[in-house]
Amino acid sequence: MPVSHTTSPGGATPPANFLTALALLWLSGSALRLTILAVPPVIPLIHDELNLSATQIGILTGLPSMLFAIAAVPGALLIARLGVRTALVTGLTLTAIAGALRGAVPDVLWLYVLTVLMGAGVAIMQVTMPPAVRAWVPTRIGFATAVYTNGLLVGEILPVALMLVLVLPLVGTWQWGFVVWSAPVAVIALMVMIFAPRPANGAALTRRKWWPDWNNGLIWRLGLILGAVNATYFSTNAFLPDYLRSNGQGEWISAGLTALNVGQLPASFILLAVAGRLERKAWPYVACGVLCVIATAGIVFGSGAWIVAAAALQGFAAAGILILVLALPPLLAPSDDVHRVTAAMFTISYSCAVIVPVISGMAWDFSGVAAMAFLPIALCGIVLVVLASAINHLPRMGS
Repeated sequence: MPVSHTTSPGGATPPANFLTALALLWLSGSALRLTILAVPPVIPLIHDELNLSATQIGILTGLPSMLFAIAAVPGALLIARLGVRTALVTGLTLTAIAGALRGAVPDVLWLYVLTVLMGAGVAIMQVTMPPAVRAWVPTRIGFATAVYTNGLLVGEILPVALMLVLVLPLVGTWQWGFVVWSAPVAVIALMVMIFAPRPANGAALTRRKWWPDWNNGLIWRLGLILGAVNATYFSTNAFLPDYLRSNGQGEWISAGLTALNVGQLPASFILLAVAGRLERKAWPYVACGVLCVIATAGIVFGSGAWIVAAAALQGFAAAGILILVLALPPLLAPSDDVHRVTAAMFTISYSCAVIVPVISGMAWDFSGVAAMAFLPIALCGIVLVVLASAINHLPRMGS
């Protein structure tokens, strides 16, 4: 039975419907990363089998982030025309099919094309999640955002942790490994199609605006805050291994990357408990921005286990801001505009995630000093502090 919008006396969401909505949000959040993070563990196998160059590997790993920026606004158009539920099912289905078929043909171009389609599906899902929170759990936006972001973080960890030690021994090839991680996404699509809330009174048929208001300074503030977080996370992932190798601490690479990613989970669990009390408060953003700067300094000036601890702190702080900022579009925008604001925010933020690592690489190359790659990352933390200082004074859009 689909979840309805009926309420219990006093206006509270019925517990069964509330829990169903949260379960679908968590599952959809996990689907945002399952197929993408299945790639890094098997890159050496793909490299050898398809005879890829380092540049081709770089393109393969960078395509999803590029699609997150390019396909965000078309995702808003899909939401405006089809509604949240149908758009989410479309994104999930496209992700599952394209993700499973990436290895069906032993050809680099086929792999690229299917990766682009998969990235487009994930981009549609990402834009859909904040409107889904607003539509399905309107009274607990901060908590519901923490729920689906927790799913996202778990979806980042599972493929990395299990692909080589469990999945490949069972299925034998990286191609079938991609199918394995795509299968749950298809199941989640079916679950959303059957159980997700449907709009009341034919609201899904209303033609809504979809093109973002790029002249709205608040959208740019939100996009740059999220962009600083994404740039910090992706750039640290990209440069930590080579930095450690360059200064003779290569034995800490695995521990550092694991700490960076697993370190996100404690922030997620903490915010599950307190996110509702931190909505639109500036100090958590400022505190996490300062922690990002401290963590970056710890990576650069620390050694051994201190670098691992700093990487964990970086993951913790970045995840904290990520969860809080993803709750802002449904909190600040009218219900009919959440998809437009979210699309603009993702377009801006993932553009930053593509640009900042390039700047970090140039800083390393031009200076000849490996630590200079982390200077732009530290600056992202400072940008976070500056932009987030007025979070508690942000006006509601359309008011």
